Amino acid sequence: MEELPIDWSHPALRQHLALVRLQMTTPLSLLINIACIVICSTLVNPSLQTISKLNPTPISPRPSVILVYVALIYLSQIGYCALLVLARKPETKSTLTKGVGLPLVFANWLMALWAIAWVFEWFVAATVLCGLLLLFLLYSNVSLLVYHPPTSSRPFDTALIHAPLRFFFVLQFALVFPLTLFIALGLKYTPMYDGTPMDPNAYGWPSFGVVLGTQLTSLLVVVLRRDIVWCVAATWICISLWSLRPKAQSVYITAIIFTVIHPLALLFTIARSYMNRPSTVEHKPDHGPVALSGDDSDHPALNPHPSTESQIQGPREVNVDEVWGA
Repeated sequence: MEELPIDWSHPALRQHLALVRLQMTTPLSLLINIACIVICSTLVNPSLQTISKLNPTPISPRPSVILVYVALIYLSQIGYCALLVLARKPETKSTLTKGVGLPLVFANWLMALWAIAWVFEWFVAATVLCGLLLLFLLYSNVSLLVYHPPTSSRPFDTALIHAPLRFFFVLQFALVFPLTLFIALGLKYTPMYDGTPMDPNAYGWPSFGVVLGTQLTSLLVVVLRRDIVWCVAATWICISLWSLRPKAQSVYITAIIFTVIHPLALLFTIARSYMNRPSTVEHKPDHGPVALSGDDSDHPALNPHPSTESQIQGPREVNVDEVWGA
């Protein structure tokens, strides 16, 4: 039996196979991610929330606020999986296969493993998993911004590809990785079982440095790229930080300040870009007299440089030599 004459190295075929591979692996990884988070949050004892309460840190967020944030990430990833199947534009397919690709699949797997390590209190392993997860998400986000930037002509790409990846990365960068690292290093409040209140200002400087550094980085991205998604994500993280008390005053005040600064900076940069936009009104050059049909086609104003009689043609005359290249 003769083999089919298929060129497996053809770019179109390779992109189709890459898209099919993502259609199978991405929903599976997302399902495993959601299942692990739900099981570790509800069925396992101690749960994710219990471990967080037993290991309070100066940068611990309010769980209810982060729960809504994570639910939004999962919903947007479900839309991303639907786009994998329904995408028809070549640009969208290229963004899915080359801009995102398998790093999102690996990130979902790592997030599931992080949840398991967290409930078993393997904080060092959880920190390593968070670091790898952060690298995969960083690669995908940089690839999207550099080679497949969002455009208004493809709004679904922005909403279902760029937004989930950006939200996922900001969560890991500004909260989950620093929080896991703090617990692994022992920078957490010690529970006082004798009724003595814990010192909320303990480890104030390290926590202040982490919050200030991550939020300044977010502010630079918001200002330089006018990134609405990043602005919403960073502001959400700040709200989750200052809404949980007690907390070090430096962290509390810094989170409140950036909650206000991020939206204001975005509005300022958008307004400045709009004001600096060049005017689209163009002054049309003044034309000469309007030619009217009649016997005055040889008027000097309409033919300023008449040379020979052959150059003056009627409205239905065609220069045969120009048409046929003679």
